[in-house]
Amino acid sequence: MEPLEFDNDIYNTIRKNIKKYRKEKGITAAQLAEMVDLSHDFIRQIESEKVANTFSVETLYRISVALNTSLDKLIQK
Repeated sequence: MEPLEFDNDIYNTIRKNIKKYRKEKGITAAQLAEMVDLSHDFIRQIESEKVANTFSVETLYRISVALNTSLDKLIQK
């Protein structure tokens, strides 16, 4: 059995992908926040590399629905 490889920086991978797909969709962080019923500041924190890892699976799921993308795309390196 081959050893498993883990993304040791998964939160930053997710952050970058959320921002990428949000921009591809042409929406602002404020618009995304409204779509998923979260504060604009919280969305900015999620996208910021300077803030601790503070988002839940539910939040990630809701963002993926709003961005019309799958969860696996948000975690893909």
